[in-house]
Amino acid sequence: MSSDSYFKEVDAESSGKLAKKAKESPFMLIGLAGFVAAGAWGAYSYKNRGKMSTSVFLMQLRVAAQGTVVGALTIGLAYAMAKEYLFDKHPKEDFTIQKSIGH
Repeated sequence: MSSDSYFKEVDAESSGKLAKKAKESPFMLIGLAGFVAAGAWGAYSYKNRGKMSTSVFLMQLRVAAQGTVVGALTIGLAYAMAKEYLFDKHPKEDFTIQKSIGH
């Protein structure tokens, strides 16, 4: 097995995992985008912080970045739960019981 084919397989596998995770949980990507946006906003506004110390500014930036991620994941979880329990009119059946009965 050549090293070139090994790297292609690993790259294809990792991109497949990311695409699968993005499809399963789109709010994770929204949270990551919010995190990056908060970091970019913090880097841009760092020079206009006034007399605020750097450590206090970075603490506030960290709280803002974590808040965007936690908020997006919370909204995603609430959406998934509402979709499964409130909007799904046909609950999922356990097919293992039916197979053992013989139906």
